[in-house]
Amino acid sequence: MSDLFDNDLFGGESAADPGQPADPGPAPAAPAAPDPAAPLAERMRPRRLEAVVGQDHLVGPDAALRRAIEGGQTPSMILWGPPGCGKTTLARLVAEAGAQRLVTLSAVLAGVKDVRAVVDAAKTRRRNGVGTLLFIDEIHRFNKGQQDALLPHIEDGTLTFVGATTENPSFALNSALLSRARVYRMEAVDEAAIEALITRALEDPEHGLGGRGLRLGDDERRRLARAADGDARRALNWLETASDLASDGMITDEALRAVMGVQSLAFDRQGDAFYDQISALHKSVRGSDPDGALYWLVRMLDAGCDPDYLGRRLLRMAYEDIGLGATGLAQRVLVAWQTMERLGRPEGDLALVQAAVELAAAPKSNSTYAALGAVRKTIAETGSPEVPLHLRNAPTELMRAEGFGAGYRYDHDEPDGIARGQTYLPETLLERRFYAPRHEGTEATLAQRLERLRGASVPQEGGGDG
Repeated sequence: MSDLFDNDLFGGESAADPGQPADPGPAPAAPAAPDPAAPLAERMRPRRLEAVVGQDHLVGPDAALRRAIEGGQTPSMILWGPPGCGKTTLARLVAEAGAQRLVTLSAVLAGVKDVRAVVDAAKTRRRNGVGTLLFIDEIHRFNKGQQDALLPHIEDGTLTFVGATTENPSFALNSALLSRARVYRMEAVDEAAIEALITRALEDPEHGLGGRGLRLGDDERRRLARAADGDARRALNWLETASDLASDGMITDEALRAVMGVQSLAFDRQGDAFYDQISALHKSVRGSDPDGALYWLVRMLDAGCDPDYLGRRLLRMAYEDIGLGATGLAQRVLVAWQTMERLGRPEGDLALVQAAVELAAAPKSNSTYAALGAVRKTIAETGSPEVPLHLRNAPTELMRAEGFGAGYRYDHDEPDGIARGQTYLPETLLERRFYAPRHEGTEATLAQRLERLRGASVPQEGGGDG
């Protein structure tokens, strides 16, 4: 495998002008030295699998993907992971390992016309014995028609396809495309790996910042790696900018703070991080962990999540997971949400925080949530049984003559306000129980009452209409 790495270094083609047909060109050329004017993150891209950091599960010594790459049997694949984890780098290494012509498109800029141009050029190369690897960044931005345009060319081997996405492929990509490509999950680069990458960049005289006598303290190195939040590219961009502010070769804490500014937490209003963090908040509340609930709520608030959305989600939790275990709590959550709407941030943060803590600490019951699901399941299975005659409305003589309402007993006329033995479900469903109360919190009182009523319920002859 070559020792250098860049899109154009292997005869790759970019999508700088995606409307122009791709030139078939000769077989991949020998790699050249990286452009010294390129950003540090580009110059420091790994040029061999051993240099890839943070993805040992994919490219470690015994990983299946690495064996496939080194064996030249590269499948079409989807690389799914957060920004800065090395998706583009891995795609380039795959192309180089297979001696394929690399063509890069951005799904933000390209369309079906550009894919067709790449395919036409790939067919010409194929006749000359040269393969083509088409790398599409942000593939989730292609619509269904654009994704479908790739399918026949993946199937017939015209292209090896590699797509990169930060979104969950299960939701962002067509099932037809997923069935023709393997999905590989890439992880955010951990702090230790980013620290090692920073050290490598400071010491590498050919591709990095070595030779300039730059120094970075251990504390500052750790702070930089931590603030990068799993994004190796971000760390190198900050390092390069901070190096220009070095005083006598020392990259100071003040220089780092100047270039990093306010840390941007991993959060995307429509992406996986959004739904993962909402899931963590909801599960912390359900698991009665106020510390977890606080952490995820405040993290989302400070990362820019809409407080109105968080208020709605907390109110949903009040009904789904606390329910009758703490009656009245949903009303207090609603008031907290309304308080946030009136006060705004940051004054209103405390209202949502208080609601989240109380939700997490409260007795839990999902009995009504479970009952809703059970009823809907039964309705789907049994269709529309008729309303029993004694429960039907009987406003006319004709309806009463047909037996509508016959035998119904008016509960308030009964000695203890309950028409014991009277049934309220279709006859085919009389044995069904949808609501199973929990003996927890305020619901325990309801459970005890229902047990008394159900235990004493024996069929009795009905009276007249009510």
